[in-house]
This record gives sequence, structure tokens and C-alpha cells, in this order.
Amino acid sequence: MARQAKGKKSLNTRQVRDAKATQAVILAAAQEEFAKHGLTAARTEAIAAKTGVAKSMIYYYFKDKEGLYQAVLERSHSDLLQTSQQLDLDDLSPEVALETFLVALLNCVSRNPNLPLIMFHEAVQNQGLYYRHSSSLSIDKILVKILERGVATGKFRKLDPLQSAINIMGTCLFYFIGMGNTQHFPQNMGSLSAAMLEQHSQEAIALILAGVKNT
Repeated sequence: MARQAKGKKSLNTRQVRDAKATQAVILAAAQEEFAKHGLTAARTEAIAAKTGVAKSMIYYYFKDKEGLYQAVLERSHSDLLQTSQQLDLDDLSPEVALETFLVALLNCVSRNPNLPLIMFHEAVQNQGLYYRHSSSLSIDKILVKILERGVATGKFRKLDPLQSAINIMGTCLFYFIGMGNTQHFPQNMGSLSAAMLEQHSQEAIALILAGVKNT
């Protein structure tokens, strides 16, 4: 009896592990599909074909295309949100907190360049319907809070924290959104190469810090 129970537990553990692996494969393919087409034009059939997972199984795990899309949004933002929550930004000076946040943001997006494209489609196609229920809103609030603290302590110039947060995100993320155009620049040397991503991070952070500091 004990041996049967142990065997059943081992089987259940393997099934859970296999289910998680299958979902991870689906989410990775779905992320690429949503980055290219957004929710409206993305096709579950294309995701199924790319992964070899039956469409019915995708719906089993995520209910429908909207459920899959929401899972992709959360997966895309979880890295940055978890990192930001571990940085103890409230214990840092506003300038250091802002730079630390920006480094984490740009590192996250460099690892996941599809994220800005997904959020672009979300804004254009869905008018932020799913954004307002996603972790992205919490990330934006972290940035606004840093800017508010910087203004209150006199470290940052008198700026509107929300407007400045929007502009800061644009500075960091448009590099990825506009890549379809900028890839044709004569001086483009491979926008997603490690060297170009590092250069983008340095330029973006320097520009933002110079723009907010109270000089």
C-alpha cells in the first residue's frame, strides 16, 4: 500500500511538472504572437502550430485567447515587478532609487524585448483594458513614487511626477517599439546586440537623470 501511494505521488508530481513545462512553452510562443499582432489579430492556431500543443489543450490551461493574453501580460511583467520589490527603493536616496529602478527596467526589457511591443498593441488596440488589471500599473506607480519623493526632498526639479513617468517610460521603451524603423538607420549595428543594448541603457539613464535633477 505504501509503495502504491508513493508511486501515485510520484506520478502526480511528474504530471504537475509536465503541465507547467507545457504552459511555459505555450506562453513563450504566445508572447511572440501577441508582440507581432496584439490581442486582436493574434491567432491561437498559430500558437498551437508553433508549439505542437493542441488548441484544445491551450484552452484547457488558459480558458480562451483573452485568458492566454492576460497570462502573457503577467508573465512579461513579473520579472521587473519582483526585482523592483526586492530593491528596497524606499531606503535609497531619490537619485539612486531612480537610477536603480531604471537599470532594473532596462535589464528586464533587454531580456524580454517583446514586452514594449505587447504594451504598444495593448494601448492601441485595447485602450489599456487589460493594462489596468496587470502588474504594469504597479510598476508605473513605483516610478511615480520615486519622482514624488525626489520633488518633495528638493533633489528633483519641480516636475509633474505622472507626466515625467510617462516620458521616462517612453525614453526607455521606444527604442524597442521603433526598431522596425530604426533598423534602417545607416549607423545601426544590430539593435539587440549586447553592445547596442548597453549603449541604449547608458544613454537613456544619463538623459533621464540630467532631466529630473535639481541643478
